[in-house]
Amino acid sequence: MAKLRHIALSVPDPWKAAEFYMQAFDFKKVGETDSSLARGVYLSDGVINLALLNYKNDEAAGDRGREYVGLHHIGIWVEDVATTRAKIEAAGGRYYMGEVPVKSNIFYEVKFFDPNGVIFDVTAHGWGGASKDGTGKDNAPALRHEGLQADRTGL
Repeated sequence: MAKLRHIALSVPDPWKAAEFYMQAFDFKKVGETDSSLARGVYLSDGVINLALLNYKNDEAAGDRGREYVGLHHIGIWVEDVATTRAKIEAAGGRYYMGEVPVKSNIFYEVKFFDPNGVIFDVTAHGWGGASKDGTGKDNAPALRHEGLQADRTGL
């Protein structure tokens, strides 16, 4: 069975939001991101990765635009992306963006829309701070850039 292991929130200031979640729920910071799409903070409860993202432009944010605040997408850890893609499309979902890299030891997500337009992504490698089996004891993937500090200019 596939496992829900990633939730992404679109927020105006990921670091301010991270402080709230760390203080209110004792979530741990597991990293930061600063890609062409978004900058942000990754938190974890030991099982699920929570991404707090500030999208850099409307195209990266999708139909809602970069000013939208709230749930942006969820991520599902699967055994095999190609098999899962076939099942997604057979069930009425459609491809959005991303691909499985040739070198499978790097982080990736493949994004889709469900029949209602909700964005979700799938990966067979998981997310930093997430645990596939739910125990927190299995090996979660390392972050792409351990120790990265994202640019906070303009927040």
